[in-house]
Amino acid sequence: MSFLKLIRYQNLIMLAIMQLVFRYGFLESQSIPLALKDWQFALLVFSTLCIAAGGYLINNIFDQATDEINKPDNVVIGKQISESMGYNIYIALNVIGVGIGFYLANAIHKPNFAAIFVIIAATLYVYANGLKQTLLIGNIIIALLLSLSILIIGIFDLLPMVIPETQAGMGIIFNILIDYAVFAFIINFIREIVKDMEDVNGDYNQGMNTLPIALGLARTGKVVFGLSFIPLGLIIYYINENLYSNNLFYASAYGFLFILAPLLYFTIKMFSAKKQKDFHHLSRVLKFVIFFGILSIAVINFNIKYA
Repeated sequence: MSFLKLIRYQNLIMLAIMQLVFRYGFLESQSIPLALKDWQFALLVFSTLCIAAGGYLINNIFDQATDEINKPDNVVIGKQISESMGYNIYIALNVIGVGIGFYLANAIHKPNFAAIFVIIAATLYVYANGLKQTLLIGNIIIALLLSLSILIIGIFDLLPMVIPETQAGMGIIFNILIDYAVFAFIINFIREIVKDMEDVNGDYNQGMNTLPIALGLARTGKVVFGLSFIPLGLIIYYINENLYSNNLFYASAYGFLFILAPLLYFTIKMFSAKKQKDFHHLSRVLKFVIFFGILSIAVINFNIKYA
């Protein structure tokens, strides 16, 4: 259980489900050729999880002092697992993840794509080793990496199969992936700021420069409240223009109930949130918004097929 805490296994499970949903709940039903076989796609997911787990682990190693203040019950490094053991596990996870990435890149005859895995692993290390202390930069990086976990499916499964005859259709599908990646970026960017609000005391004592420390909790709460209207507006527009107008009523209902309603709840609660437990709760709300938002691709696909 100690190791599972370190690698945030619940987040990893969610990440794996999201990637599987895009592949088997969307791409598989599009009647297009895919570059990866099923077992190779499983390796892609496993590689992503290894590198993500390594990122969580190295972040915990560097955040020991901060976590002692913010989340003392969740501190594992230095108590249940030694720091040297943590580093060994971190190295092993990245070697496995990057190694699989090199294999997959060569398997689809795109060896340059292996650089993606190296860049992600290196970015997570630099983030944990100090970049997260830079105002907003750390928030942007984590949000971008989640988006990349969606785009990497298209990069490895779609791009190698693009030929002049399939370019138009592949472009439409890849643009859908981009739409979801943008959605994931916006929501996760807001969530990272809320998490900084939750951890403000420990971050301040460690000399970090997060938005809540720079502006204060009250002003940051107003910023987050304002930012939340961006995804609200985009989701309402997307549901109306792409789902409801095309008589996809099941998908529209799903969007309203499982994406728009929780996000509206977040906006309302954010206006009055002041305590650490409030920010923790709202962070979890946004996590579920991301999860159900990604699942919507399968719901929409199902509704199109059986409308």
